[in-house]
Amino acid sequence: MSDYAISALGDLAPVEPVTQAQALPEAAELRRLFHEQSQAARRAAARPGLYIAVVVYLFFAVADLLLVPDVAIYTITARFAVGVSALAILETLLRFDARTEWLDATCAGAIILGYIGWLLPTAASVNHESVSYYMVFGTIFMMSANLFFTFRFRFSVVTSLLILSILYVVNYFVPSSSNYKLVFGAFYVSCFVFTSYINWKLNRERYNVFLNALEARNQHKEATERGKALLRLSRTDPLTGLENRRAVDERLRDLWNAWQLHGSTFAVLLIDVDFFKRFNDHYGHQEGDRCLTLVADSLRRLVEMRNASIGRYGGEEFIVLSPLQTLEDVARLSEEIREAVEVLGITHNERRDGTQFVTVSVGAAFTRDQAGTKLEKIIHEADRALYLAKANGRNCARLFDPNDPQSSDESENIAALLKIAIERDLVSLVFQPILSVRSGQVEALEALMRLTMPDGTAVPPSLFIPVAERTGAILELGRWAIRTACGELMANEHIRTISVNVSPVQLKAPGFAASVAAALGEAGVPGSRLAFEITEGLEMEMHSDVLRCISDLKLLGIKIWLDDFGTGFAGLSWLRLIDFDVVKVDRSFLHDCVSPRGQAMFRDIVGLLRNRGQKILVEGVESEEQMDLLRKLAIDLAQGFHVGRPARAESFRSFFPPSRRQKALGNPL
Repeated sequence: MSDYAISALGDLAPVEPVTQAQALPEAAELRRLFHEQSQAARRAAARPGLYIAVVVYLFFAVADLLLVPDVAIYTITARFAVGVSALAILETLLRFDARTEWLDATCAGAIILGYIGWLLPTAASVNHESVSYYMVFGTIFMMSANLFFTFRFRFSVVTSLLILSILYVVNYFVPSSSNYKLVFGAFYVSCFVFTSYINWKLNRERYNVFLNALEARNQHKEATERGKALLRLSRTDPLTGLENRRAVDERLRDLWNAWQLHGSTFAVLLIDVDFFKRFNDHYGHQEGDRCLTLVADSLRRLVEMRNASIGRYGGEEFIVLSPLQTLEDVARLSEEIREAVEVLGITHNERRDGTQFVTVSVGAAFTRDQAGTKLEKIIHEADRALYLAKANGRNCARLFDPNDPQSSDESENIAALLKIAIERDLVSLVFQPILSVRSGQVEALEALMRLTMPDGTAVPPSLFIPVAERTGAILELGRWAIRTACGELMANEHIRTISVNVSPVQLKAPGFAASVAAALGEAGVPGSRLAFEITEGLEMEMHSDVLRCISDLKLLGIKIWLDDFGTGFAGLSWLRLIDFDVVKVDRSFLHDCVSPRGQAMFRDIVGLLRNRGQKILVEGVESEEQMDLLRKLAIDLAQGFHVGRPARAESFRSFFPPSRRQKALGNPL
């Protein structure tokens, strides 16, 4: 028996392990299933089969007129009575949707009664010789039960046996010779055996066809399910079980087409797990996978309730596509996503922003009418919103705002501008003096990058620096700034030290220290005259690549300054890991000194740094009163508009008396 055929029983009842004792019940069950499924064919064959049989039965009335004319009127009447009655009963049963067994019984009864109804008046004919030969007509009724209808085998055999019995009884009483009785009796039996055997073979073939069809259906079903499983696998992220990027892109394309054709608005939300690399490095990849799985499950439950879809878009990045109607709906869903992850409370003690659990940043974009819009546009907008969410402290949600200069289409123009800024001389450096509070002399200059458009319009650093970091243009711009600063040091020996702001992106880039060494070599200046300002910000993660890069820079003699101290949560950790030459206190602490509380905070910070041994630089000095406070606290260095505004390098030559130049060169900051 076919394994596929046996497995089909699983659709009817649970299949237990196959044993020898269970083989017969399984075969019996298969036959029961075969007969149940063959009922439709039997029902379909009943009506045309009986109608054709009745027509043929009535057509033989011509033979009655020729062979038994004396009783033809009776035989013909019997034919019509039986035929019409059988058809009427069959139609009634079909109308009331009777069981198939009743239809079979009606057809079988019509065969038997049709023969008896014709036989009785025929037997009264005076044409005995014709009747004796005409009796062979009964074999047609016997064969019809076996061949012309799709009865079950046992049922057709019983019907044929009844007709055979009638034939033998009539054959016994018909006046004829022994040879006649023997020959025709053998003929009747031969017809019965032959047609019964043919019927048995037909039923066996039908059963085999059923098994083959069942096997084919199961193979097709298995192949279909396997294909569906492979399709699901090709569209599913193996770790989280969410849709993968391929599936998300297809769904996004469908939403976009609906938006273009029917105006069905939707939103794209990009979700990034905050500081996930630090989590993965500290807790291990298994815990990292577990973290992503927990976040994915939480987000899936949330978005499914909102009739949205979610997929994994990258390593620790997820994407949600939701058919929303308004910007308020988008903002609400973004905040719900952020809160859903926050309430999980997954421990993350390796963060440096004061938070001790896993959070996410969310960037969202919403469909809007704009010229020349493309599918990729909304993804880019969501990505820019995500970047701003991360830049604003993480664990927050930002919605793309076309009117926000940091996220609007203007940033794309700036990104394009940055690509040509160096070759078109659209980027330049200005320098702001850094004053020694004790001597009142300029000790160093801070290099500040400026960008202008081709028409001369200035682009604020607060606008183009984030774009440069996001697009990676900061790497080339940073190399240019370092080369330019080294060139200024070479051309102007009166400049003691130039500090250059270095982005975390640069420190993480392979070969950064080597490129700095090359710039120093080309300019022919010692590394001790160059300082790099590293901002204490959320984007600076203290992984091994950054620490190794800083160590290589210090080997070159370059001074490392910590910029904007106090604005983030990582400052103390940086002080513990790196021996900074100068620590730059953020301007906000000096400006808060107008209150006793703010002045106490400022003194505490100064005391902390003094105990660490670093030189202290306070920025944002804008008045003589603030300078007096710095003198009282014995601050080392000051910077601000009161000290000097940013200007080109040649503007500061007057700050260095000729008698001090060689001394300045011999004692770099």
